[in-house]
This record gives sequence, C-alpha cells and structure tokens, in this order.
Amino acid sequence: MKIYVFFLTQSRCKITFYILMMDLLSERLFTITVPFAAILIRWLVSTGSYSGMHKPPMYGDYEAQRHWQEITVNLPTSDWYRNTTDNDLMYWGLDYPPLTAYHSWACGKVARILDPDWVELHQSRGTEGYYHKLFMRYTVLLIDILLFFPAIYLVFIEKNRSQYSRHVALLVALFYPGIILIDYGHFQYNNMSLGLFIFAVYFLQCNQQILGAILFCLSLNYKQMELYHSIPFFCFLLGRSMQHGIISGFYNVSKLGLTVIATFALCWLPFLTSVQSVETVLGRLFPVGRGLYEDKVANVWCSISPVLKIKELVPANQAIYICIISTLLSCLPSSIQLLRNPTMKAFNFSCVIVSLAFFLFSFQVHEKSILIPAVSAVLIYNNAPFLVSWFLHISVFSMTPLFMKDGLMLQYFATRYMFMLITYVGNKDSLKPSSSMIKTARFLSCNIVSSSMVSAILQFKMFFSTVLADLLTLCLMFVEPPGRFPDLWPVCISMFSCLHFSGCLVFFTCMQLLCNSTTTKMKKTS
Repeated sequence: MKIYVFFLTQSRCKITFYILMMDLLSERLFTITVPFAAILIRWLVSTGSYSGMHKPPMYGDYEAQRHWQEITVNLPTSDWYRNTTDNDLMYWGLDYPPLTAYHSWACGKVARILDPDWVELHQSRGTEGYYHKLFMRYTVLLIDILLFFPAIYLVFIEKNRSQYSRHVALLVALFYPGIILIDYGHFQYNNMSLGLFIFAVYFLQCNQQILGAILFCLSLNYKQMELYHSIPFFCFLLGRSMQHGIISGFYNVSKLGLTVIATFALCWLPFLTSVQSVETVLGRLFPVGRGLYEDKVANVWCSISPVLKIKELVPANQAIYICIISTLLSCLPSSIQLLRNPTMKAFNFSCVIVSLAFFLFSFQVHEKSILIPAVSAVLIYNNAPFLVSWFLHISVFSMTPLFMKDGLMLQYFATRYMFMLITYVGNKDSLKPSSSMIKTARFLSCNIVSSSMVSAILQFKMFFSTVLADLLTLCLMFVEPPGRFPDLWPVCISMFSCLHFSGCLVFFTCMQLLCNSTTTKMKKTS
C-alpha cells in the first residue's frame, strides 16, 4: 500500500512538473515567436508602395521625412522652422515639435555617412533609390524593436492576468493593422510617440509618476497630437496627488510641474533664444490657416459637411473656438470622474475617450490621427474585447481612401483579415458583448430591452457593419462614382466611420461612469 501511495505521489509530482514546464515553455515560445512574426508582417508590408511614390513634384510623406533629414543636417537650428532661401516651407516644411527634428537630424547624420547624396541640400529632392528605401524602412523598424515592442510587453505582462488574456492582448497590440500600414506602408514614425506614451502608462502603473510625466512630455514633444492624451494625464496625476492631503498634494504637484517645465526646457533649448523664435516654431506646430480639416477625415466636421459646410460658413479663426468648446464638453464627464477617482482603469478608459473626442471635434484633424485613440483602446482590450475589436476594425477601415491612394490595398486586406483571425477566432469574448457593455446599452435604452436581446442586437450590428465596410471598400476600388460626386465613396466611408466613432465615444464614456458608480457602491457597502 505504501509503495502504491509513493508511486502515485511521485507520478502526480511528475505530471505537475511536466505541466509547469509546458506552461513555461509555451510562455517563452510565445514571447520569442510573436515579436518575430510581428516584425515579419511589418517587413512584408514595407516592400510595397509608400506615400508619394513616383509622384513629383511634391511626392508624399516619405519625401517629407527624408526632406527633414536634409534640412536638419545642412542648416543651423535657427533655420529649421523658418522660411529661408535654403528652407522653402511650402515644400514639406518641418511642422512637428523639436524631438522630431532631433530624430530627423540623427537619421540624417547616418544617411550622410552611408550616402551623402541622400541628404544633399536641394539636390536630393525626390530621392527614391532602393538602398535609400531600405535605410528608411530600417529606421522605423529600429524604433519598434527598441521602444514600441518593449513598451507593449511591459504594459501587458501583469502577474494578475491569466496567460491567455495576456497573449491575446499582446497579439492585438502588435498586429493592429493601422500602425503597421501607416508606419511601414504610408511611411511615418507614429511608433515613436505612441511607444513613449505607452512607456509613460507603464510607469504610472508602477506608481512612478515622475518618470511617467517625463516620458509623456517626450511623447508630446515628438508629435503635438499627443495633446489628445494631455487631459487624462493631468487629471490622473492631479487626482493622485490630492489623495495624499493638501500639503503633500501641493508638494507632489510642484514636483510634477517642475519636471514638466524642465523636460520642455531641455527639448526646446535651442529655440528659446527669443520670443520670436518660439512663436515661429509654435506657428508651424499649430497652423490655424490650414482650415478645419484636410482631405476626407472621419470626424464630425467633415462628416456633416455635405449638409452643413462649416468650413465655408465660419472663418478658421472662429471655427477653432467651436472646436475647443465641443471637444472639452465631450471630454468633461470622463475627466471629472478620473479626477475624483484616479485609478488606472479609469485612466485607461479616459485616454480612449478624450483622444477620440479630440479626433471627432478638434481643429485640423488628419485621418491618421485615429491611431492615437486606437492604440489607447488596446490598453482596455481585456475590459471590453467586443467593443474594442469592433472599434479597431473600423479605425483601419476609416483610412481606406488613404491606402487606396498609396497603392496599399493588397497589404490592407492581408493585415485586416489576419487581424480578424486574431480578434474573432483567437478570442471568443470578442464575438459577444461584455456584461459592462450590455449594462451600458440597457442603461442607454432605459432598461426597456432585455440583456439577451441587447446582446443579439449588438452582435448583429457588428456583423452588419463589417459586411457594409467591405462593400464600401469594393465600391471605392471598382465602382466609378457619378460625375457630380467624384468624392462619393471617401465621403461615405468618412460618414460611416464617424457614426461608429461617435457611438464608441458614448459607450466608452458610459462604461467608465457606470463602472465607477458600481465600484463606489461596493466600497460603501463594505
């Protein structure tokens, strides 16, 4: 009997050991293979076309990034943002903050070593050689490997999450088609500013508020569109500081304020020589004269333009106030709740809500700016997989006219359907609304509809919107629009996407508020 018990015990120990080893092996295998797969997908996309390829005289965003390298390595810092004989601002003038300029300078220095013709002043315009394209693609990939990927891993590798939820969230974050198609197809460096933002979120999770503030300031000094996240950071840090009492809170706020000022001062140091120099840079960063929006973007002002042409009715210097008021009003409920209850969950929701509100209502929005709320939404994927998956798919679809223009439709379909496999096949939770989403939908319908009916309606809507998005994409590609409406399909795509984004804004806001009220009731009860 003793021998039997001993044998049984040993067998169970061996089985347990083998299970633990398989879990550990699968974790390590996942950690190793997924980044390589993500890099492979990015590199395959990068072999295709890019913005402005073979399209003189202005070319596109690829040439803009190259031209900034040319300007920064050949001209003194004082001339980077000024219109001079050597720096024609009408030809892709630098219009991003100083950190972007320093990054362009660093890339330009390397380019000059590899081939001086790539950044020769005036003579290098329109450079499109194979090796130059290879160099430019490598500069984007390096940022992913050194910054974006590590930030994603740090944020999602939490001990209190199951292995399955961590894996799915990582797949969604690393294989989101929007940032892949824009950075490796169209050509930009969104992974730099978004990587710094995600690192800032990670340090807030670790209660390292000073480091979080520094990294967010660096993100903001790389791309001014990171202002979309400024209100959640301000409310979260202020709310956390005030939790420690007035004196301690004032001390924390003072430290954070000095940190922000010091970080900005270091970034802007070469441009602080005079007030005029600062105004010159700010004038490039916030070009009011460009108007309310450019191209066909899926925000409110562009979507209502077929009926109400605000761009023509209201001057740009007055329209900016309408944008500021409407943006702040749509951000207000989420921001107030975050200020009163500064938890990481509320902060992550608020980042999505506020950035989406900025995209929908703010002044001078580009279609690529949807990447900011989209990457923010990845942070709350495990809280609302159904809604976040739906939102991410529509965010990619909203940029379809841009991909069509850049000749990236093959890459668009490949990455989009691959992402569908990850979200809808890899995670069954993304096929059915979460309890919090059903609760929000019932709240919005005044509890008239049952939970099962709400779930069925939402699932049908998601299926219908996915099919309709594909139909609109096919129309854009193959159906010639009427002569009177040459922009029919881009406008339809913008309006369709804006309708979804507006609904997501309402849902995310209500989910944050209802979640907070439930948590407050539970605290009072206990």
